[in-house]
Amino acid sequence: MSKLSKKEQRVRRHRHIRNKVAGTAQMPRLCVCRTGAHIYAQVIDDEAGNTLVAASTVEKVFRDQKLSANVKSAQVIGAAIAQRALEKDIKTVVFDRGGFPYHGCVKALADAAREAGLQF
Repeated sequence: MSKLSKKEQRVRRHRHIRNKVAGTAQMPRLCVCRTGAHIYAQVIDDEAGNTLVAASTVEKVFRDQKLSANVKSAQVIGAAIAQRALEKDIKTVVFDRGGFPYHGCVKALADAAREAGLQF
């Protein structure tokens, strides 16, 4: 039996999650990705295969604030993704943690998005 790397374990968890979580036009999927350096969030319509809204610490607006992969940055990205989604009249989403544990950055992003007005 071969031992899976951490990344392979996360991808495997994400596949299990994606079997149950899918975004539609009425209720798109809020997908979170966290790396060692950055945090990314997208609101995706899986039926059409389109990214409706995105926010990440790599964007010029946030790069000037020196954001990285920490809880404070996750809160900023969560609020930004919620604001952008509400501007496009998206109020309800399905949360996809991407196989990452629901604590730290992922939880902070989700809580900030909820506080900014997104429902999930």
